[in-house]
Amino acid sequence: MESSQPAALNPVRRRIHAAAMKLFAEQGVTQVTVSTLAAAAGVARGTVYSNVQDIDGLFEEVAAELVREMVDRVMLAFAGTDDVARRLAIGVRLYIRRAHEEPPWGRFMSRFGLSMASLQAVLTSDPAFNLGAGIASGRYHIRPEQLRAMVGMLTGSTLAAMVAVLEGHQTWREAGSDVAEFLLVALGLDRAEARELARLELPPLN
Repeated sequence: MESSQPAALNPVRRRIHAAAMKLFAEQGVTQVTVSTLAAAAGVARGTVYSNVQDIDGLFEEVAAELVREMVDRVMLAFAGTDDVARRLAIGVRLYIRRAHEEPPWGRFMSRFGLSMASLQAVLTSDPAFNLGAGIASGRYHIRPEQLRAMVGMLTGSTLAAMVAVLEGHQTWREAGSDVAEFLLVALGLDRAEARELARLELPPLN
């Protein structure tokens, strides 16, 4: 299974989505109006209406798009890496590093990453496939029916680490390595191997 490939956003729509992400993270879902969104994006109200098919569904659209976009970027970072455990360690740490490097993105994801739209995007993309492949190959020692619970654990612990980084409690390196090691041990890897994989040099996130 590969991550879904939605049509690329045009520049105006991308600007609207970026503004919406920032407003949702700062003000909450119910406080954002078309007027405030237009002002934040630097466009007219009519431009918002012409670029957003469903204003009421904008939050779900933005949340799902952010997950898909990140999954696609992480997939590119996996080039040449076939081991599912190493890929998991890379992916988790790249999410946490991005929260440090792009705080508005990190604040949105840490606040809304457990929304239905975000979780559905994760369940239908590479993180869930990685776990399924690891179970099928015997690399991970959990039962197939535990996959959804593990997706929740992976998502929740990664988001919690983002919060710790954004609030200055840990560096992204500390938080990323700790969470990756914890998850790999939970999946059945030997602790020494999990610790090693969780501290390998990260590839760039293009």
